[in-house]
Amino acid sequence: MTDTSGQPASSINPDEVAKFEAMAAEWWDPNGKFKPLHLMNPCRLDYITAQIAAEYGRDLRAPQPFAGLHILDIGCGGGLLSEPMARLGATVLGADAAPRNIPVAQLHAAAQGLAIDYRNTTAEALAAAGERFDVVLNMEVVEHVADPQAFIATCRALLKPGGLMLCSTLNRSAKSFALAIVGAEYVMRWLPRGTHDWRKFITPDELYALIRAAGLAPVDRKGMVFNPVSWRWRLSERDLSVNYVTASVNRA
Repeated sequence: MTDTSGQPASSINPDEVAKFEAMAAEWWDPNGKFKPLHLMNPCRLDYITAQIAAEYGRDLRAPQPFAGLHILDIGCGGGLLSEPMARLGATVLGADAAPRNIPVAQLHAAAQGLAIDYRNTTAEALAAAGERFDVVLNMEVVEHVADPQAFIATCRALLKPGGLMLCSTLNRSAKSFALAIVGAEYVMRWLPRGTHDWRKFITPDELYALIRAAGLAPVDRKGMVFNPVSWRWRLSERDLSVNYVTASVNRA
């Protein structure tokens, strides 16, 4: 799909990009505006690594179990997921539409001795250039794009045959409004007010429909549940009422 200029059409929402660009310097501050992601990251990584290992027959006890896999982290931000994937041996491309996120990610990776290809670009531009990946990480992005269906279709185009897409987002429920909007933005003040728009949240069934319409086969979904007592996140088979994550495969 192209726009009237002949360039690949983009699902990027400029207002959403501006929100995260304004917070770029805080990506690696565990007590800053991205504290919720730092708290969630171990839970996200448990799911991501288990799904990749299962799909590609990798042993997570090996020194670099993802060696030989090409992984795209779309909407990479400061690299909270790109860096662990690189440590596990994958070749990683971290892409973000917010220009200020990229130097933050590059500097942090360099300090860790990690070689990660970070680019200020979009999924559409990568697909138009013919880039293809074994795994696409599409985490906490789909609720911020202008056209979720087009974005999921682009992610599918970025996958090699048999490739795996991991996609997480927020359910559009009364509970998610109370916790992700009122709790995180107004009570805890973890995020600036207006970071999320509850109307753009997507139910699990809606996301599965988008995934299927894009030509992908859903294979798994789980909730990510925050425990305010232990201050930790856990995966749940049943509770998808707020945060959840899905796995789908390009069977083409």
